[in-house]
Amino acid sequence: MTTITERKRLTAIRAAWLFDGVSAGLVPDPTVVLDGSTIVAVGPSVPVPDGATVVDLAGATLLPGLVDAHVHLCFDATDDAVAHLEARDDAEAYAAMTAAARAAARGGVTTVRDLGDRGYLALGVRAAAAADTTLPEILAAGPPITTPGGHCHFLGVEAAGVDGVRAAVREHAERGVDVIKIMASGGNMTPGSRPEVPQYGPAELRAAVEEAHRHNLPITAHAHATQSIVDGLEAGLDGFEHLSFMTADGVDPIPEDVLTGLVRRGVTVSMTLGLAPGPGAAPPPGMVARRPALVANGQRLYEAGVRIVVGSDAGIGAVKPPDAARFSTPHLRMLGMTGAEALSTITSRSAAALGLGHRKGRLAAGYDADVLAVDGDPLTDPAALHAIRAVYVRGTAIRG
Repeated sequence: MTTITERKRLTAIRAAWLFDGVSAGLVPDPTVVLDGSTIVAVGPSVPVPDGATVVDLAGATLLPGLVDAHVHLCFDATDDAVAHLEARDDAEAYAAMTAAARAAARGGVTTVRDLGDRGYLALGVRAAAAADTTLPEILAAGPPITTPGGHCHFLGVEAAGVDGVRAAVREHAERGVDVIKIMASGGNMTPGSRPEVPQYGPAELRAAVEEAHRHNLPITAHAHATQSIVDGLEAGLDGFEHLSFMTADGVDPIPEDVLTGLVRRGVTVSMTLGLAPGPGAAPPPGMVARRPALVANGQRLYEAGVRIVVGSDAGIGAVKPPDAARFSTPHLRMLGMTGAEALSTITSRSAAALGLGHRKGRLAAGYDADVLAVDGDPLTDPAALHAIRAVYVRGTAIRG
């Protein structure tokens, strides 16, 4: 058996503390040994292998690279992101998406799931990331499936009826996407679309689920409307994005049968959390008014044991930069999570929900060498996630 002292390209990172992605506390005086793109040893008593390059991050805390379950690399994180995308040709859009992905990685978000691009451009960025360690690992859904003229129809895939939805899912599978994204309800970014109104009914959603699963693909739905959530749960969706139970002027409480169904079926709920501070950094007034009810529903989801992950919706506005996920832990704490649970949610739990739990989201032997180093204690001080000392993506230092 090959030992760590016999391997090549070894790097030993030393720090003051370590959060491994799953534990309730910090490990003191850790050493993390990387062999190229893989972690081979972690712990407070791990010896430095002969010939290893030693990186001493005195005073820092190490944690796994963050995982964002819902980003839009095609949007440029400005208050006019849709118009800016429309003004770009595909080459310009691809360049902007690559820059956004790189910014996410530099901000410590080393794995992202893109849930809506134009023209399947995210698949190209995903392919580029395989050879470019300045980019995060990318899962890609391609353009979201929506109704004719529906929410985000400008991204390019409109489908009507059961047969149209099946064909759209089939095309996505043939293109090689990692996940299917369907717009079960309307949304906020599309003129004429209303988030509280369903776009697809039970038959279309069931067809989408059946076709996705026939191709061994998970399927998640953009869903604000309560009826869309009820229909999607009955249709067998694997996940929901937003899950806001939005009405025209407020928020419905979560129906008890929906809550128990989410838990029983192990459905993943990707909560839209993480707002970056800055001039004018505030959500739309309508969402501000709904916030107490949204928080109350989030607390019920957490207390019931629903599988919660963070999907920041990075890119859709100025408050949603590419690395928006690292601003999410205060919101997770509002749901009742401890500091360790919040960090686990944006590392190991999100990785597991995305099907990457065997190699992402933890600092442990055999896992990908995605490492974030920060100053301070991120378990007790969420601001520590913004005091970045270093970022490693698949074993390559891209910052620090």
